[in-house]
Amino acid sequence: MKANDNSEKNILHPRNLHRNRYDFEKLISSCPELKAFVAINKHGIETIDFSDPNAVKTLNSALLKTYYDIQNWDIPKNYLCPPIPGRADYIHYIADLLAESNNNEIPKIPTVLGLDVGTGSNLIYPILGNSIYNWSFVGTDIDKKAIQNCSKIIEANPKLIDSISLQQQTEPRFIFKNIITPEDRFTFTMCNPPFHASAEEANKSASRKVTNLNPKEKRNTNPVLNFGGQNAELWCNGGEIGFITQMIYESAKYASQVLWFTTLVSKKENLSSIYKTLKKVNAVSVKTIDMAQGQKTSRIVAWSFLNNAQHLSWKF
Repeated sequence: MKANDNSEKNILHPRNLHRNRYDFEKLISSCPELKAFVAINKHGIETIDFSDPNAVKTLNSALLKTYYDIQNWDIPKNYLCPPIPGRADYIHYIADLLAESNNNEIPKIPTVLGLDVGTGSNLIYPILGNSIYNWSFVGTDIDKKAIQNCSKIIEANPKLIDSISLQQQTEPRFIFKNIITPEDRFTFTMCNPPFHASAEEANKSASRKVTNLNPKEKRNTNPVLNFGGQNAELWCNGGEIGFITQMIYESAKYASQVLWFTTLVSKKENLSSIYKTLKKVNAVSVKTIDMAQGQKTSRIVAWSFLNNAQHLSWKF
């Protein structure tokens, strides 16, 4: 017999649709394939095995169908499968940020244009931003296969066709160069940067993660990763701080073309270096927004080169 558990995930944003435990009955009605992965745990609560990549991917597909009207979504094997509640939080906090420049009203219109740096093969941020707030997006990535899969997702969901475009970054050492043209004007940029500095570091972290989720995997030197991830998604030279530092220096070249630049920062110890770099490039406004999902704490760092008058005169 399953237990009723309506406990709130109070750490998620107040507008997040996933603050309560997953309603598996509702999810299975939208996505019958999920039923095969649902079981009752030792606490009498319905759940899935989060160490199983197929279970995680099917849960994502069910969430997207049930709450965001995305009928067809899939990713290639071994690509990053993002946890949707946390990704939705980033979108909601950006909405709050934009409201500050719009008389405290969240702009829910297609003329809000976001740039998702490193959209991966899953396209999750543009999907959520468009479904929740009716925003438009450009998704970029250095991985051609990832871009191709995003294109398939868009084609399979006609509601996305006019709202999301894609662009491959052909020079991996750059972030905004080749992507932002002189005519472009983005309301915001967003990014979930590569976390690790090397493949070895990424593999060690993944092994620890799988062991925590499923202790039986402890002796497995090549564990199956529940959320997957290709090299470009998980690591880069210089790790998170190297990537974000490059992003900040490049952002200064597009100072008047973007209302807010933003990025996730997983490692708290990187903040002080990030603030120093933002000072060097003369960012006018810098904000740090704390986020927490489960046992993981993260934060968004947002910066703008525009003054208050320019923010208030920005046309959404």
